Amino acid sequence: MTGPADAACATSVIVVSRGRPRHLVRCLTALSHQNHPRFEVVVVADAAGLAAVRDLPVKTAAFEQANISAARNLGLSLASGAVVAFIDDDAVAEPTWLGRLTAPFADPLVQAATGYVRGRDGLSWQSRAAVIDRLGQTLDLPVADQAAVTMPPPAAGAIKTVGTNMAFRHASLAGIGGFDPAIHFYLDEGDVNLRLSCRTTVIPDAVVHHAFAANAGRAADRSPTDLHDIGASLAVFLRKHARDDDPSPDEVFSWMQDQQRRRLLRHVVTGGIEPRDVARLLDTLSAGWADGHSRELSTPPPVSRQNAGNFRPFPTGPASALRPGIVLSGRTWRARRLRTLAARHAAAGRIVTVVLLSPTTRPHRLRFTDDGYWEQSGGIFGRAGGGGPRFIWSTFRRRVGQVVGISSLYRQISA
Repeated sequence: MTGPADAACATSVIVVSRGRPRHLVRCLTALSHQNHPRFEVVVVADAAGLAAVRDLPVKTAAFEQANISAARNLGLSLASGAVVAFIDDDAVAEPTWLGRLTAPFADPLVQAATGYVRGRDGLSWQSRAAVIDRLGQTLDLPVADQAAVTMPPPAAGAIKTVGTNMAFRHASLAGIGGFDPAIHFYLDEGDVNLRLSCRTTVIPDAVVHHAFAANAGRAADRSPTDLHDIGASLAVFLRKHARDDDPSPDEVFSWMQDQQRRRLLRHVVTGGIEPRDVARLLDTLSAGWADGHSRELSTPPPVSRQNAGNFRPFPTGPASALRPGIVLSGRTWRARRLRTLAARHAAAGRIVTVVLLSPTTRPHRLRFTDDGYWEQSGGIFGRAGGGGPRFIWSTFRRRVGQVVGISSLYRQISA
């Protein structure tokens, strides 16, 4: 497990938040458990988000626009760290996340890093290693499951950093003007990857859990409510990066329309949207496509941190080597008692993992609670993650041991 001595240098973690104050607080609670020895947190948020964190030792900036690129650039201007990391407000990081994500920057040739992201059940993979090409297409990149690997940019694209789990050398990111404000949402980090075109490290065990909470473009069940920003961002991206010998922008947009139509139909089947919503949502995609062609293209100027001020360390309690991690396990009928005990241990500064099992085949779910502890629940015979058989023969003790073994790869388990 990566410890504090492995962290390359002082780091600024930038969190952009809009309309999700409760998620923001939970994100910062998980950051308070990080084993990185020296980092600050910069929160760029709307009024509700700033109110939620006003008593916390973080740098803050007010921002009300629905433009994550401009918001991230504001955070970048306030960041004092030599490395800047990004995580979404609806995500939570494993305690070892930041130490592992920033360790590669000890190599002066590394300019960017990214980790893996788990989905809403806390166990299935939402995002792993990938490449993004000049057309905005994402392609899987095979890497070993645990070992970090540093790679130069491929000939026709770049190593993709996922927006909720990425880090850059501040000087490099600020030097290219940070994120392009013409790309409000979607493909924003891909544009940075292509413009930066640098050596990037992929760290599979630098793990973030991403909830995909509701926002202006999707509902809480991930069903789309508006596709405008996707269409607009694709138009801007292609205007900047596509070459004459690539497929035409209209061809790429036609592919996007087909992709989004299939996505919408899946949500019709699951009941997330009505059949009549499909045409309306595709119209918002087309409107965004037209909007993206009207946006002014410019070279973003370097981001100045003249107003960054002094580095403001974020308190994380005892150092990683001293901070105890404990496991509480039991059957589901003991849930209330175990959760109360877990909250007490978490308040005392411990890394707590609760395992609650029922004698069923219920699939497992892992979550980080508002009270600051990790809880994995499911059936003794249930599968953990999206793959594998629905029934797994086991005993209570053996299943707890399996959960503990996997959890110990990412967070402290024993004192």
